[in-house]
Amino acid sequence: MAALLLKEIVDSFCLTVVDENCNLDVPVEVSDINRPGLALAGYLQHFDEQRIQVIGTAESAFLNTLSEDLATERWLSFISLHFPCLVITRNIVLPERWLQLAASRQLPVFRTRLATTRFIAQLTNYLEHKLAPSTTLHAVLVDVHGVGTLIIGESGIGKSETALDLIKRGHRLVADDAVEVTCTEENVLTGTAPEVLRHVMEVRGLGILNVKALFGIGAVRPNQKIHLVIQLEEWDQTKAYDRLGLDEEHYNILGVGLPCKTIPVRPGRNLSNIIEVAAMNYRLNRSGYNAVEDFIEKQRKFCLGDTSDDVIV
Repeated sequence: MAALLLKEIVDSFCLTVVDENCNLDVPVEVSDINRPGLALAGYLQHFDEQRIQVIGTAESAFLNTLSEDLATERWLSFISLHFPCLVITRNIVLPERWLQLAASRQLPVFRTRLATTRFIAQLTNYLEHKLAPSTTLHAVLVDVHGVGTLIIGESGIGKSETALDLIKRGHRLVADDAVEVTCTEENVLTGTAPEVLRHVMEVRGLGILNVKALFGIGAVRPNQKIHLVIQLEEWDQTKAYDRLGLDEEHYNILGVGLPCKTIPVRPGRNLSNIIEVAAMNYRLNRSGYNAVEDFIEKQRKFCLGDTSDDVIV
């Protein structure tokens, strides 16, 4: 997981820096955020020092109920802990002496005018996106009937040409050549194109094509969850390819296993048609119907002498 520096958060949220001499190169490595109510109450066990701490109206009001000496003691105990920074919401004004104590311990303190709940929600989403595990793949990502289909294979195998045919059939391009994959949710991968390659693709013999300009805005989309992987490979006559669909292949990306279909490439095969049907079959499987299981069940009944016709709805 990558680390994010405090100065990037300060710039993104326009935070006010209380002490201009504080270190803004402190890394933030987790997306979780903490409101230190228990810590200010004196309970310091299980305190996660990796989290950004946020003080709002409730924490400030609680400190005001304590005597001056006790409140200062609790404040000192809190700022003596090691955490990336402290953010004070609603532009709440804390005693200047407390802020000086925080500065003396080199604790970065920031202010925001936002309400506590709204700020925490926005910052959590921001951190989850920035700190999410990610990788870049040499592949093509296309939205086929709502199924995020990642096409992989050796260079020159025909990934872009196949994607171009899918676009002409009405499907949408997400990324060509380079796909940035991010795991923002558990076992959910999202793909997008690098900014410089967005909406464009390279086809050997034609060069760079702007898909959005050629086919319209409906032919592209900025990002897409990845559901299915299609691996294109040169036809190998010595290799036994799956003919029934019994083999369940998976392709691992960032620790997530995605269903994968290996499609052998040879002259005369309509790859875009095969991929389109593979996406449709994926949706059918997700709805609960499996053609292989149905076929096996019919064969079993036939062997037992049951010739009744089954109607699939």
